[in-house]
Amino acid sequence: MKGYVVLENGEMFEGILHGNEKEVHGEIVFFTGMSGYQEVLSDPSFKGQMVVFTYPLIGNYGVNEVDFESVIPQVNALLVSELSNEGFHYESCSSLESYCEKHSIPLISGVDTRAIVKRIREQGDMRAIITTDPTNLAFNQSTPLGQQEVVPEVSTKTIKTYGNGDHHIVMVDFGYKKSILDSLIEQGSKVSLVPYNTSFEEIQTLQPDGVMYTNGPGNPKQLEDLLPTIKKVAMSYPTMGICLGHQLLALAFGADTEKLTFGHRGANQPVIDLITNKVYMTSQNHSYVVKEESLEGTGFEAKFMNINDSSVEGLIHKQYPVFTVQFHPEAHPGPSDSEQLFYTFIEMLSNKGREKAYA
Repeated sequence: MKGYVVLENGEMFEGILHGNEKEVHGEIVFFTGMSGYQEVLSDPSFKGQMVVFTYPLIGNYGVNEVDFESVIPQVNALLVSELSNEGFHYESCSSLESYCEKHSIPLISGVDTRAIVKRIREQGDMRAIITTDPTNLAFNQSTPLGQQEVVPEVSTKTIKTYGNGDHHIVMVDFGYKKSILDSLIEQGSKVSLVPYNTSFEEIQTLQPDGVMYTNGPGNPKQLEDLLPTIKKVAMSYPTMGICLGHQLLALAFGADTEKLTFGHRGANQPVIDLITNKVYMTSQNHSYVVKEESLEGTGFEAKFMNINDSSVEGLIHKQYPVFTVQFHPEAHPGPSDSEQLFYTFIEMLSNKGREKAYA
């Protein structure tokens, strides 16, 4: 049936709606990767968002059982130019359309994705509504951008332990991707996954060798009440932050964050290591960045920078063994250029002193 995407600026785009016929509200964003739609729809960092794929053909390799980043889909909706109804891959077990229909995820095809992406690039991420009846829509029924409290919806509710390696890592869950957990286990670690609001005392009881703050959705400033705990943990254990975890560690030490106009979402973001001058192609999914000028007096210095817009992509602390990355080293989906950063973190756990994370 006909479906309509109505942007907050009043523009409307028509397409074919597959599956869920209910009116859906959310923040509309775009993803530039040529593949990886299965990882995108199951990535908790996309919670509350409608994702527009810039690559025109989506669904051509189907959906398999192994590439999910969480056990349930997380996006509010998917928007594609052309939808493939068959999956031509030996691991495919269903089509993208049937998977979305099974999980009540609105999927719109035949929509002018290029025009929508241009509007987002020009005017920034905005709210949108998907509906079969574009009359009498009320945007005041959806939460303003930056005020969505989505982390409690995606974080684990109980402590869970995985692996049995030599190093014990507490992974504070703001909406972790399964591939991050898999990467740590592959490096020989035991991982305790804990809720996002776990106290310092509870982390201390687990006796970790190090702590990781994961990726997740939303505005980091919605979690300001956690910052004293995060700083205390980082001053006590070797610590790594990824994406939202990176932003929260920066805030905890006194830095500031701001919202990008349309964020970085894709598998092809070039990032330079400011110390080695090595360039990585990285996988990213975020709306907020750490303001470089706010790092003064925090003990942090920028280690990675985005080549496209010169935004901060990673930090290293001058006093404590703490480092952060804005991008996703596990690279699902995306290139694996930066996966050695997990080795760096594991090496930090072996150091007895309080040396700097790495040069």
